[in-house]
Amino acid sequence: MNIAIVASANGNQRHRILSVARELGRDHHVTIYSRRDNADGKPKTRVAPGVTLEHIDVGPAKELTGDEVAPYLNEVGNQLMKRWSQERPDVIHAHSWTGGLVAVTGAKGLGVPVTQTFHTVDTTHMELERALGRRANAVIAGSGDEESALIRLGVPRGNIAVVPYGVDTERFQRRGAIATRGSRKRLLHVGPLSIDRGAHTIVRALPGLGDVELVIAGGPEPEDLDQDRDARRLRALAEQLGVADRVTLLGQVKRAAVPKLMRSADAVVSVPRDAVTGIVALEAMACGVPVIASAVGAHLDSIIDGVTGLLVPPDRPARTARLARELLYDPTLRTALGYAGADRARSRYSWERVSQELVRVYEAACA
Repeated sequence: MNIAIVASANGNQRHRILSVARELGRDHHVTIYSRRDNADGKPKTRVAPGVTLEHIDVGPAKELTGDEVAPYLNEVGNQLMKRWSQERPDVIHAHSWTGGLVAVTGAKGLGVPVTQTFHTVDTTHMELERALGRRANAVIAGSGDEESALIRLGVPRGNIAVVPYGVDTERFQRRGAIATRGSRKRLLHVGPLSIDRGAHTIVRALPGLGDVELVIAGGPEPEDLDQDRDARRLRALAEQLGVADRVTLLGQVKRAAVPKLMRSADAVVSVPRDAVTGIVALEAMACGVPVIASAVGAHLDSIIDGVTGLLVPPDRPARTARLARELLYDPTLRTALGYAGADRARSRYSWERVSQELVRVYEAACA
């Protein structure tokens, strides 16, 4: 197939789009179209076998929010219409509402099916997303929770296909280097430091966990932690609770170092109030590390409670502490959850499996 991907995405989304495109590129021709958001790079770049990235030069060459880029979307779509008229794709996959608007303009009169991924329902653009969702040949949700949100939005149930966010099971696996650690049992949080992402909940759980350390990876660069408001709040909370000597803030960790950091933990705790992708839990599962995760969003799909991980409502430090105690002091449970989680990550969430499911959606849209 000749697959056109229209993406106007942030760093994390861009990484996932490129990952699945590389897998699709093994058997199909994939072109990722994106408005140029920096001054570097060629107009067209081959990023992997079968995968090309094309930049559209419209508007300022810098990153813009969705609302800031909106005035330029029609022109981006018109440029794509010219390109697609000369070389017609078999299917278009648009990401976010901005990509959806571009795809609708670019595909006008060409008879090319459009599939749509929103990643999350944007409350400020609900009417627009409803219209795009009803117009698309298929809307691809990343989880059952997102599917329910799309149905509430007004997207026909029959138009929705659930294809989960994937994980790099080559990089994230049980075997591999392990980061240095001491003798204490270790809990790990990976992700932003804001209160809605769950690190505060784990700090509040620590007083009930004895001699257990918490390592927090995420937030600003290490040298900027002292100036970061969220980091200062976390440190103040740890001081107030008397656990500051057991909390380590690493700051932003290079992506290549995350697997060995995860493998150094006795458990990864990922308890945000919302989990659109649930990627941290998936990466930990792929590494064979048991997971305690909030019972929200994509976690409800990836984690079978008591089998591939443990689920807890968000913002429940006492209950989180109880589950962590059970897990940390039961090596048999840790081993069982670790093996089952790794097996589920490989079998259900590998990029190969995700790309196969996407191709089935594309083929159904074409049919």
